[in-house]
Amino acid sequence: MAHDFYETLGVGRNATKEEIGKAYRAMARKYHPDLHPDDKTASKKFQEVQEAFDCLNDEKKRKLYDQYGADYEHIQEGGFPGGGGRGSSRSSRTRQNWTPPGGTGQWQHFSFEDMFGAGGAGASEGFDPRTIFGDFGGDFPNDFRGGSTRRRRAPTKGSDIVHDITIPFTKSILGGEESVGIQETSGVVKTVTAKIPPGIEDGKKLRLRGLGEASPNGGQPGDLVLVVRITPHPSFTRQGNNLLLRLPVTISEAVLGAKVSIPTPRGEGVLNIPPGTSSGKKLRVKGCGVPGKGGNGDLLVEILINAPTKISEEEAEVLRRLDQNYQGNLRSGIAWKENIP
Repeated sequence: MAHDFYETLGVGRNATKEEIGKAYRAMARKYHPDLHPDDKTASKKFQEVQEAFDCLNDEKKRKLYDQYGADYEHIQEGGFPGGGGRGSSRSSRTRQNWTPPGGTGQWQHFSFEDMFGAGGAGASEGFDPRTIFGDFGGDFPNDFRGGSTRRRRAPTKGSDIVHDITIPFTKSILGGEESVGIQETSGVVKTVTAKIPPGIEDGKKLRLRGLGEASPNGGQPGDLVLVVRITPHPSFTRQGNNLLLRLPVTISEAVLGAKVSIPTPRGEGVLNIPPGTSSGKKLRVKGCGVPGKGGNGDLLVEILINAPTKISEEEAEVLRRLDQNYQGNLRSGIAWKENIP
């Protein structure tokens, strides 16, 4: 059973084009298949919403729908309500019985004479039936153009809308949702919510099907393409599927060893710093990196020894005695000129 397009979008029959567009965007967000991948009912409902919008958003289609109801598609194809469509061999004087939508239920009469004039006022004014079929978007039937054949133009997909979105570094690692306002070529701003998959990289694109521009001739709407931009993090950087954290430690923590708290994507963790750890050494925390199909990456913690700026003479003497524990010259082999044999 055919659905009433106005009821499908939840608008009145006198709704403006803007009200129809607003209702469509709300229904599309509610039932879009990308948001309900396992819900067949939502997918079917989205198709009904799309079909209703494709008709009511087009002034010519809406006018035909208001007049002929579900039979408007036959009119578009060069046919008429109740039969006698494209390729029909019926005489142009044959009358068709048809009841209009919302009518009284009494049979109404329709004939080619009523439309084309058959020598009446329309014919005397130079009426060309070709204009009727051109306005309806269909082909001109063979009966009126000497048997020539011309294909209808296939519906084209609407244009894609490409838009940059900027998300926090943490959301790019853990995933989540991001709401964004998109302005269509008509000037209407619509708000959509996109699902951000965990581990997405900077510059990657998210495609939301059916949320782009409407087709100019009844085809499928275009897609919304979101280009993801990621803000840098003050402490973490990404290296493939690994995360790098540069961690400041004290001299005593590096020399004597220590257990220090560190932040990770999975929550607070404890890092074990071995005694005698030098600045620049990287310690690995398994599985606390970027989520991926093959499993999580690792968290690499780079040790940065932070020296105090103010010490007493007694403390300075202790540090000088520590220098005696080094073996050899730490900076031997460092030179500008290469040692070429």
